[in-house]
Amino acid sequence: MPVIRMEFPFDFDLKELVKAYPDAAWYPKESVWAVPYADTRVSSLLAHFRGNNVWLDYSLVKKAELPQVWPELPPLADRIGAEIQRFRDWLRNRRYAEATVKNYCDSISVFFRFLENKDPEEVTNEDMELFNRDYILARGLSESYQSLFINGVKLYFAILEDRKLEPEIIRRPRRAKKLPHVLSKEEVKAILEALTYPKHRLILLLLYSCGLRRGELINLRVTDIQLERGVLMVRKGKGNKDRLVRFPPMLRGILQSYIKASQPREYLIEGQKGGAYSEKSLAEVFKKALHLSGINKPATPHWLRHSYATHLHEGGTDIRFIQELLGHQSSRTTEIYTHVSTRKIREIRSPIEDMDLEI
Repeated sequence: MPVIRMEFPFDFDLKELVKAYPDAAWYPKESVWAVPYADTRVSSLLAHFRGNNVWLDYSLVKKAELPQVWPELPPLADRIGAEIQRFRDWLRNRRYAEATVKNYCDSISVFFRFLENKDPEEVTNEDMELFNRDYILARGLSESYQSLFINGVKLYFAILEDRKLEPEIIRRPRRAKKLPHVLSKEEVKAILEALTYPKHRLILLLLYSCGLRRGELINLRVTDIQLERGVLMVRKGKGNKDRLVRFPPMLRGILQSYIKASQPREYLIEGQKGGAYSEKSLAEVFKKALHLSGINKPATPHWLRHSYATHLHEGGTDIRFIQELLGHQSSRTTEIYTHVSTRKIREIRSPIEDMDLEI
């Protein structure tokens, strides 16, 4: 069966966007996401991924439309792999987030493979510039991947090689100022009401009503629920910070019924065999709710958190309280929700409203 392959640099939200596309499937043997080919599939994919860095491979569809085929990078030499393992151990000993450890080590691995396993002591600023030009820019990889590469390589050479590569050789890209994706209250309501299975419905309710990140919900323990105080304790959120989040009293009944029926041992939301629920399963729950609600948007579970913050602001909640509830270190991060909130926009009259027009 002909398929269309979808390739992209690792990005969690982008991966969730791919998973949200109908019929998208992961092929572990080829390590690639793909969808069955159909006559209308290409235009549909382009619309779905507009503005995102996804490479669509049509090689099994039309031979005349073959994109740039990049040569395979050589495998990583054992000696370089051992050095990267030392770096991985150093990061973990300093309690870097596991996602950061993986992203830094993966980017450094690609860097050395691109350099054909060049000895780290011989790597220069020119090698960084070459990788940036002939790998990152040539393949159209994202600004976030470029920044990740710069951060990872700088730290690797500072720690393991005890020398500093000049960061100015590659100008750090300006982070794209993208507005968060927000669902309307009506859309959120439809998603929250789409599923009837108690565990799945509770997952969606908590993501939105408490503004939780996916990892925060998955790591939520039964003992973190403090119903008598009306709060949830989010432990070791982003930046390894704890915070309190208000728990809506209207959800007390469904929470108690769920706990009584499911009897989770440690984590509030547990997998079928116990232990923490997986992010993949959580994404599938959201994908099913999105489909049943009839909302035709490339939404991800994180959109519920964005919507929670925006709806709070539209309801008049002070931005400083929203910052605390979301666990943002800087108010500048939270202020982005003022740009998608319609609270003030609705108060602005368009000049056309003052004209005596016949429409």
